[in-house]
Amino acid sequence: MNAIASRLLRWYDQHGRHDLPWQHPRSAYRVWISETMLQQTQVATVIPYFQHFIARWPDLHALAAAALDDVLAAWSGLGYYARARHLHAAATICLREYAGELPRDLAALCALPGIGRSTAGAIMALAHDRPQPILDGNVRRVLCRHRGVRGWPGSASVQQELWTLAAAWLPTARCADYTQALMDLGATLCTPAAPDCTACPLREDCIARNEDLVAALPERKPGKPLPQRTTCALIVRDRAGRVLLQRRPPVGVWAGLWSLPEADGIDTAQAWVDRHARVGEVETLHEIPHVFSHFRLRIHPLLWRDARAKAVIGDNADLRWHAVEDLPTIGLPAPIRRLLEEIT
Repeated sequence: MNAIASRLLRWYDQHGRHDLPWQHPRSAYRVWISETMLQQTQVATVIPYFQHFIARWPDLHALAAAALDDVLAAWSGLGYYARARHLHAAATICLREYAGELPRDLAALCALPGIGRSTAGAIMALAHDRPQPILDGNVRRVLCRHRGVRGWPGSASVQQELWTLAAAWLPTARCADYTQALMDLGATLCTPAAPDCTACPLREDCIARNEDLVAALPERKPGKPLPQRTTCALIVRDRAGRVLLQRRPPVGVWAGLWSLPEADGIDTAQAWVDRHARVGEVETLHEIPHVFSHFRLRIHPLLWRDARAKAVIGDNADLRWHAVEDLPTIGLPAPIRRLLEEIT
């Protein structure tokens, strides 16, 4: 076993995380669900979602049989909803093509919706104890600092360098523990801010520590201002207090979720509402800012009360009235859920 892996494993045996819910048991299905949830989401946030998800859909058969709306509802609040849609789609494929199991072949795993090289490697290593490199955010940070890798880790050339390093560090035994150790090191010691270098098992030959580059590595993505977008969110409530929801398109922001109808301005919004319901005066609510990874959104909520539906609503499967008390049962974008909670 190489020296890097030996030091990591000794540290992991004493200081690693051994009580995460997806470690008991560490099955391929549970690893897959947890790794998908952990993409761009902190462990503390993921744990209750994972526990609820596994309690409801304990295996791939159950997930494939679930309604997509129910899966999206269980995901509500985690963000990046494409992850939930990909889980459901991949489960359906596995039920049809792999006898209800995740394939054990790296290429076959990577061919499934939402599973990239790092997630596939984590499934192979953690669930099957096979030597496969991973390259999540924590691992990238450890590699960049230890080997002094310059450049933004998201660029193709730097990513290739990091994959080569990750593969070179792999042991031939205890692959599952080694992979968890590497992730734990980045999560608990080699953190983005205020890393605890004195406790790190790799400190002696860490280039970033020895050359005072810890704060500079990994290098950030070359900055540019996020574009700004605005939209009007239409809150139409009937006399029973129900709110009119519209299903989002199957692609794009919040794809497939139920949300509020939108318009690009107050005149367009009023025209849309008049086509679908008889309403009184509109109320303008406070603007809500929301930041996505690739743009900033300014939401202008408009509220109509005591609406009476027109027949056109019943003819549209993507429009429906929903009781406010039942909103937690469906997948709603987080800012829309908070907005509706504030006005009820």
